[in-house]
Order: sequence, then C-alpha cells, then structure tokens
Amino acid sequence: MDDSGHGSLLELDGLSRSFGDLRAVDDVSFTVPGGQMTGFVGGNGAGKTTTMRLVMGLLATHAGEVRWNGEPMTAARRRRIGYMPEERGLYPKQKALDQLVYLGELSGMTAAAAKAAVLDHLERFGLADRAGERVEKLSLGNQQRVQIIAALMTSPDALILDEPFSGLDPQAVDSMVDLLREHTARGVPVLFSSHQLELVERLCDRLVVLSKGRVVASGAVDELRGAGPERYRITVGGDAGWVRDQPGIHVHDVDGSTALLEFPDSAARQALLRAALDRGDVLDFARQVPALSEIYREVTA
Repeated sequence: MDDSGHGSLLELDGLSRSFGDLRAVDDVSFTVPGGQMTGFVGGNGAGKTTTMRLVMGLLATHAGEVRWNGEPMTAARRRRIGYMPEERGLYPKQKALDQLVYLGELSGMTAAAAKAAVLDHLERFGLADRAGERVEKLSLGNQQRVQIIAALMTSPDALILDEPFSGLDPQAVDSMVDLLREHTARGVPVLFSSHQLELVERLCDRLVVLSKGRVVASGAVDELRGAGPERYRITVGGDAGWVRDQPGIHVHDVDGSTALLEFPDSAARQALLRAALDRGDVLDFARQVPALSEIYREVTA
C-alpha cells in the first residue's frame, strides 16, 4: 500500500457511541478496502450516519478505533477523505462555482487547480451553464450535485458518502456512478449509505448491514448471497401445488405453476425433479441467487 490512497484500507474496529441510554453504535467493526465500493445499508435509526461521523471525527467514539492502513486515523488523514454529510452544508447565497473553488482551496488546492477541477465536474454533471447561479436558486437535485462535487473534486484518498444518490435523476445517478468508478480504479476505498437496495446491488463489491447499531452482515456481496440456504425455483406445465406433499423438502412458496424450494441434499433434489417429469412438462428448474433485498430482510428480521 502506498500513501496516495492506492490499495488503501479503511478499518473500523469496535466503534461504539451512546447518547444517554441509547447505544446508537454498538461494537461496529468492518473494513473498506481500496478499489472497491462498499454499500452501507440499514433502516432509519440503524446507526449509519453516526458511524460515518465517528469515522470523520465529527463525534467522539466511546470505544473502538478507526485505522488507515493499519495506523490510527489522524486529523491530517481525515482531511484527505471526501465526505458528503447527511445534512448538506452549502452556503445558499454564494454562487456554485465560487463556493466550490473556495472549498477546494480549504482542502489545500490552489485556486487555479480548484477552478479547473470544479469546471470539469460541473460539465460532467450538466451544470456548466449554472456555475454562476447562487446555490439557493438551484433545484434540490442540482444542489445535491454541487454537494457531490465538493466531496469528489479534490481527488481524495477515500470517500465516505451519506445517501449520495437521494434526489438524483437517473442521468445524474449514472454520472455519479461513472465518477465513483474512476476513484475506485485508482485504488480509493468508497463507503456510501443508501436506501436504494437495487442501486447498492448494482454497484457494490461489498456490503455492510447495520441494525439497531450493530453489524448483522458484512462481506463481499457474492459471499453473502452464497451464505444463505440454496433455493431452487421450478416451473411446471400445470399447477405446482403437489410439491407440498413431497417428503424431505422445504416449500417456501407456491404460485400457480411455480414453486420455490429448499432441499436437504442432492438426492432430494433429484427425486423432486423426477417426480415433476413423471407428472408432465418441466419448463424451468434452476438455483435462485437471492436478491440483495432478500438478504437484507433475512439478516434484519
């Protein structure tokens, strides 16, 4: 690992934070590897935003540690993280271009470098013609784009983004995805929270699921999909209700000619398939890869 962010690793180890009697974050540990997108999901009040604030040093931890490449996180290193908070912090009276250049300079960029980076990002988000407008004159979606640019424009060593896709139209989502992939291509760890599970499923290499302040699942998306029970979907020529009478199988659902099944072993699977063929046509019989929404429901139930 080098110090530029390539192949870097962000680690959360045993983070805890309470507010009075409420344990908002409870012994949270996971890693955000460089070059990958890690999706951070959970219901409202699960503790995602509090966890991100702990990583950024905006809240003090009551226990645990944040590390960067194995070393304790420092204030200087945090300044190299592109952070997009849940509460958008823009100056409404300031022009979009001026504000972004100012934020770039605060991050250590020269005025010229900041302006070049801002103009490039405004162009990519379709906002080049709005650069001179005050932020308060922009739509909420365009204000969201400006906030995203503020987090991305400094070529940060890591990205921590709290609900970055909320309020964006599909075209802006695609632009955002392209930009994030450019950052992961240079080895940057990216952690983002989202309620849009289908988007997380499309984008993420890794997933962390938080429930009531605790991590209830984490790891590579494919690993989490494979960790659950194997389920098979069968579609037959007639009604599939007869599968309920077959011994040794677990029937999850029957809907007309289609059934979702779980088998204790391959022998039971083959026996069911033979029984189906004896009854008539088998139109489809395949293992079902669970959707992210299914995994989420199971681990948060």
